[in-house]
Amino acid sequence: MNAQQVVYLWPFYNAEQNIARQLKRLSAPNQDRLAEFKSVNFEAMFGYLVDKEKLALSEAQKEGVKLALTQPVSVITGGPGTGKTTSMRALIRALQAKQKRIVLAAPTGRAAKRLSETTGVEAKTLHRLLQIKPGGKPLFDGDSPIPADMVIVDETSMLDTLLMNTLLKAVATGCHLLLVGDADQLPSVGAGNVLADLITSGRVPVVKLDTIFRQAATSAIISNAHRINKGEVPETGRRSDGGDIADFFFVRRGRRRQGERPHRGFGDEAHPGALRLCAQRDSGAGPYAQGQVRSGLLNEALQNALNPADAHKPQKAFGNRVFRPGDKVLQLRNNYDLDVFNGDAGGVAQINTEDQFLRVTLEDGRTVDYDFTELDQLALAYAISIHKSQGSEYPAVVIPLVMGHYMMLERKLIYTAVTRAKKLVVLVGSRKALGMAVKNAGMHKSGRFTGLAVRLANSTAAPSA
Repeated sequence: MNAQQVVYLWPFYNAEQNIARQLKRLSAPNQDRLAEFKSVNFEAMFGYLVDKEKLALSEAQKEGVKLALTQPVSVITGGPGTGKTTSMRALIRALQAKQKRIVLAAPTGRAAKRLSETTGVEAKTLHRLLQIKPGGKPLFDGDSPIPADMVIVDETSMLDTLLMNTLLKAVATGCHLLLVGDADQLPSVGAGNVLADLITSGRVPVVKLDTIFRQAATSAIISNAHRINKGEVPETGRRSDGGDIADFFFVRRGRRRQGERPHRGFGDEAHPGALRLCAQRDSGAGPYAQGQVRSGLLNEALQNALNPADAHKPQKAFGNRVFRPGDKVLQLRNNYDLDVFNGDAGGVAQINTEDQFLRVTLEDGRTVDYDFTELDQLALAYAISIHKSQGSEYPAVVIPLVMGHYMMLERKLIYTAVTRAKKLVVLVGSRKALGMAVKNAGMHKSGRFTGLAVRLANSTAAPSA
């Protein structure tokens, strides 16, 4: 490939080849289900969105909406506060005005829930949308495509090569596909760097949103995320313009002394409501970095601080974990029988010691009962890894930064962690570690070896089943 010899595992080679073929199929101009938008008066349409929907768009946002309506496949990318969600809302309203069929999806349950809340249209996880079964055929594929005129996928940076291949097969010829995401976040946990490859290939129309809007510009979380992404150390304490910072703090901590609680003091020093925010069911005391500052140890400490043992309520020990009513938990792998998937989060609602089950209320409102023998599928979620936090938002995010694991200190990791927060970010550790993380573009800049961008640029083959 490009005069370079490469070695693939067959499933990934096949998936890359087929992604290129499927995108070529979808990009063909025939059978366009949104053909009427090629002749629409866009200025009048955007005026309608302002007057009726109160959706005023920047020029870049307008361009993103136009591309999605007139190009079979397109990408909208941008950092936090740049208007990706507003662009999707405007696009959806334009499609609804023409009574078009819209399908919304995201990689995780939490991301799908947030997408539903912000757009007013039901969104599903990709696994639930496609109804993927282990070793079996998805409900939707090339023979039975998704019944839609437009498919919108949010948090596309999380899509790996295999899932992207499965998705594209299920999108009908003539249906438009919009991929939305932040290309500067961590790539997928699985193999591939799909969103970045689509953008760099030059074969898919892309709009990059880079203007931070007024309501977002007042947040130090947003401004610091963009500083980090540019390789600059975030501001804490006071802004460069002299104003106080109320939502982004740094707590200096050296090496943890033996027996000291890892969360000790950050709530008092950084924000008096930090621990209270972290205790909320829909919040996260993480993401926490991995290594010695392990999420397992932090979960145990935070559970004991936020939801301690009580003689009046039951608890269930499983291995080195203890579950109590009120605990935040995370699904660790796909369970197709229970219809729960890796990354689904919820809270323990009930522990029934007589009938030997634990009931979890998921974020989408469903309840799932786990037999006590199935508890290896659950982990406490007071503290989670940064990778597992992708696609989620939390009121408070606390990020430890320690030199003992300097190889983990990378810009994309810190950027991704910071952009999970809505109300509060607390960095705990050393300034040296923070500086190293921000300056280190790291392996995620060039460490994903894929051939997808080259295949997209050179794609001439017809799509295969």
